[in-house]
Amino acid sequence: MHKRSLKFYEAIREAIDLNMAENSDVYLIGLGVTDPKGVFGTTLGLQQKYGSNRVMDMPVSENGVTGVAIGSALVGMRPIISHQRIDFAIASMEQIVNQAANWHYMFGGQISVPLVIKIVIGRGWGQGPQHSQSLQTYFAHIPGLKVVMPTTPYDAKGLLTSSIQDNNPVIFIEHRWLHNITGHVPKGLYQVPIGQPKIIKKGRQVTIVSISYMTLEAISAAEMLEEDGISVEIIDLLTLKPLDDRIILESVRKTGRLIVADIGWSTAGFCTEVITRVVEKAFKYIKAPPKRLALSDCPTPTSPALAKYLYIRDVHIYT
Repeated sequence: MHKRSLKFYEAIREAIDLNMAENSDVYLIGLGVTDPKGVFGTTLGLQQKYGSNRVMDMPVSENGVTGVAIGSALVGMRPIISHQRIDFAIASMEQIVNQAANWHYMFGGQISVPLVIKIVIGRGWGQGPQHSQSLQTYFAHIPGLKVVMPTTPYDAKGLLTSSIQDNNPVIFIEHRWLHNITGHVPKGLYQVPIGQPKIIKKGRQVTIVSISYMTLEAISAAEMLEEDGISVEIIDLLTLKPLDDRIILESVRKTGRLIVADIGWSTAGFCTEVITRVVEKAFKYIKAPPKRLALSDCPTPTSPALAKYLYIRDVHIYT
């Protein structure tokens, strides 16, 4: 039977569309959501379908837009904010960190902020340091925020649906280099649970834990390692926070070796969090020091010729 396929950006758009059709409290707000390119295709046609009261383009004021969305969430709406770059989203950190993340705790769980902040990580073609940063760990550090980073179209649609239907703020991060990959996506609404990593390849000798675009590099590296007779298990995190580490621990207890590959910087990055949990909870099973693969501590060069030396590729995992 033929499986239905969508591109990553199409799966995101479909998740927004179906959730808006299902619940009139869901609306979309942000810079460029009505642009002809539709935020890399993820918002195309939605204003034509749902009108300007539910799909709203906004001026360049990330902090203001986020404040408006938080206010509406407090009175029962379910806003989806779209930021075209994670670099620009940090202009709204006051609202995200001091307001959205705290309200549920401040009022003893009586008040919720059902808010999705949809953010793109850019990369390539000379975007430079202001348009290509991987700042996901900023958000994962904050109590009260959930942070998801899908890799496949299936997970993108399911995790975005879970995020929209969650009663607390979720940072939904999509990597620009994933937008055009194709994969199986069922029709209709479905959820992928927030907080649960996924084993995408079983193996016996080494565990590779990856996130977002790095999962594709991990798959490529695993193919090379298999040719050398090394059996690789790959775990796609899908969620940075909350993180159920049981699958990771079970895998490392089996393989005894761990590589963590992240799209962010090495120092204080998410690799450190994963490795720390393994060392704390499964130290006696480790046969070799865990390895983290992440960006060097420098901004992204604007020059494509230089930028290619910054990013982690499959060959780095392989070696």
